[in-house]
Amino acid sequence: MSRIKELFQNKKDILSIYYSAGYPNLNDTVPILEALEESGADIVEIGIPFSDPLADGPTIQKSGEKALENGMSLKVLFEQLANVRSKVKMPIVLMGYLNTVHKYGMEAFAKKCNEVGVDGVILPDLPFQEYLDVYKPTFDANGVSNIFLITPQTPEERIKLIDANTNGFIYMVSSASVTGAKKGLSDEQLAYFERVKSLGLQNPSLIGFGISDKESFETTCKYAEGAIIGSGFVKMLGEASDLKKDINTYIKSIKA
Repeated sequence: MSRIKELFQNKKDILSIYYSAGYPNLNDTVPILEALEESGADIVEIGIPFSDPLADGPTIQKSGEKALENGMSLKVLFEQLANVRSKVKMPIVLMGYLNTVHKYGMEAFAKKCNEVGVDGVILPDLPFQEYLDVYKPTFDANGVSNIFLITPQTPEERIKLIDANTNGFIYMVSSASVTGAKKGLSDEQLAYFERVKSLGLQNPSLIGFGISDKESFETTCKYAEGAIIGSGFVKMLGEASDLKKDINTYIKSIKA
């Protein structure tokens, strides 16, 4: 059984944390990962920095820019993750953009994910039909889940198509916007969460974009299996004086 599937079968109110590889410093990627597991995070999304990110708000964009300045690349990230499975047990997902992965080579990327123990990937600009027609067999052969995003504008037919042809989880984007911490959830967002919940999808869902504190985390957990926090955590990293201690304090503030 995959680590992602095992997690969703055995836990509720799942907290996923996103951060950019190589930020705030090049070699912080794995120490942050280890600190997150120790602090009680359930799954992580490690961002592959890219110069032209489509879905990232200002906070994550700046962290990606700093990571690139630090010398981060997909090759360096895989080198950093080479022995991570000797220490970290929770599921690891890579999130990035197609340009970076194409440059590395899609088959080489899938094989390397399998080799270092990456459980899933999120490529927001990978066309779903292209994934089905061209790349799905490669990822399936390497045991790597492709996770796709849905938004409030995604038609029910499309949601069901994604659900039928993927595994891992459904990434529910909370609103049609870029990433970024926001205060409160609107009635329209809650209605969207309820609508997706009522579809009875075979895959679990995590809600992301705009989730930043204990209140918004607990609210989204009423409608999905958990939530994803990115910008709020990345902002904290940029201000941290003691990474391990500050990460623990942050995670406890969400899950306490």
